[in-house]
Amino acid sequence: MTENGHILIVDDEKEICDMVEDYLTQEGYRVSVAHDGSAMRQVLARSPVDLVLLDLVLPGEDGLTLARWLRDESTVGIIMLTGRGDPVDRIIGLEMGADDYLPKPFLLRELLARVKSVLRRASGSATSEPSAPSRQRARFAGWVLDLSSRELFAPSGEEVRLTTGEFDLLAAFVTNPNQVLSRDRLLDLARNREAGPFDRTIDVQVGRLRRKLGDDPQQPSMIKTVRGSGYIFTPPVELTS
Repeated sequence: MTENGHILIVDDEKEICDMVEDYLTQEGYRVSVAHDGSAMRQVLARSPVDLVLLDLVLPGEDGLTLARWLRDESTVGIIMLTGRGDPVDRIIGLEMGADDYLPKPFLLRELLARVKSVLRRASGSATSEPSAPSRQRARFAGWVLDLSSRELFAPSGEEVRLTTGEFDLLAAFVTNPNQVLSRDRLLDLARNREAGPFDRTIDVQVGRLRRKLGDDPQQPSMIKTVRGSGYIFTPPVELTS
């Protein structure tokens, strides 16, 4: 296995699979290919995967269904590949748990940049902002977010699974409590994107975080919307080692 990670391409277009596989292999990644959901599950059963490049339109189960299944079963990184121009499809993909999206046709260098970004966020090694001290925990409203192991625990003690994007966004909030954070600022803090920002991404991630935290989206008490400005995280936060 190479050091850079294992990437699974799920796309029914052989030409695209061959092109991306050759390119990423040259960049030092281990690459597997599947053309539908069944083949995807077979690869996942055989070997751990770090990132899935998932086409939106597939035979049988579509990419959105598979993204939801992947997110229910794991925290693997997901980049949706879509030939559709409608941004609604991209938003739905993010709501299903994807970490990023890339419209077709795409430049291989841009794909590589997004792959590196998602894998870096997943490993907690993003360098655009100072990292939290090792083994540090944030406690708020009975919840505990472990900034080292990237785990979230409910007041009951049960672990609540987060995607890489959800963790990075929550970490940005708990390390900047009671501050109004614009969407652009949250993109800088949480996503570390090489590509241009997509403001709706933050709105989708906030909605998902609210649901997981049990924060009523109609009357949120933890992540509040500041109209025209962004969001503010209101609970008192205690940082402990």
